[in-house]
Amino acid sequence: MDQDQSTRGEELTDETARTAEQVRDDIEQTRVELGDTVAALADKTDVKAQAKQTVSDARESVSGKVSEIKDTATGKKDEFIASAQQAAPESATDAGTRLLAVARENAAALIAVGAFGLGVLLGGRRAR
Repeated sequence: MDQDQSTRGEELTDETARTAEQVRDDIEQTRVELGDTVAALADKTDVKAQAKQTVSDARESVSGKVSEIKDTATGKKDEFIASAQQAAPESATDAGTRLLAVARENAAALIAVGAFGLGVLLGGRRAR
């Protein structure tokens, strides 16, 4: 070690002499770096802050997952509704159209069935 120091000392002596301003600048830069290092070490040893950060990170992660799941569910719901609407309206419309056609073709029979049903309902009430 002594040899390294003496060699380094010789190297410094061999270099052009530094001004007092350069030395001050080096000292100031070293102070800033040391301050940053101390702050980083203080952050690493602050268990309470680390725990809060971990909880905060977990909340953000869960919140993101919940949002992602909601978006996926909404998309699936929309897809299901769209496919149901594509399949159902034609068959429902067809059934309704057929029912109206049968009713129009057999209007007299429909009226007779309706009158019979009404008579049964009213007759049942009177019997009580």
